[in-house]
Amino acid sequence: MPRSPLETPALRVLIERPQVEQRIGELAQMLAADYAGSAPLLIGLLNGAVQFMMALMERLPGELLARLDYDFIGVASYQGTESSGQVELTKDLVVAVAGRDVLVVDGIVDTGRSLDFVMAMIASRQPLSLKVCTLLNKPARREFPVPIEYCGFEIEDTFVVGYGMDCDQRYRALRHIAAIG
Repeated sequence: MPRSPLETPALRVLIERPQVEQRIGELAQMLAADYAGSAPLLIGLLNGAVQFMMALMERLPGELLARLDYDFIGVASYQGTESSGQVELTKDLVVAVAGRDVLVVDGIVDTGRSLDFVMAMIASRQPLSLKVCTLLNKPARREFPVPIEYCGFEIEDTFVVGYGMDCDQRYRALRHIAAIG
């Protein structure tokens, strides 16, 4: 039976909004330096990375913003708080990746299953380079080894919501990271 939108489970704040925003600014500075002579393509994983990717781009310098492109790819692998064990492509890319410096932006890397699927698909399209930027990294649950070049925070093995991450499509709009339970 679906929960009422007014029913709210106990949420425990893990990372406050000012910390999230500060770290996103630091990541943007790293990206600005690393992509200074490039016209990168940022690819966000829907829906969890949208808020993070937009905040990241907001903090990039104007000269880099004028050169970069962005697109989104949709994958689904969760049912509630559990991985289904399968990855389904729900939206493919529109922008071509061949010969481009590609940065995949994810909200959280958990088991790595979805990111591994996306990285393999993008790699098959022959980008010039392929890197990952994630807001959250949860290495305790990693099943698929995925390279993470840029990481906001490493977190404990707990289910989190906020800043784009959800539980059954709820809590994405929170401006902080919280654990359920």
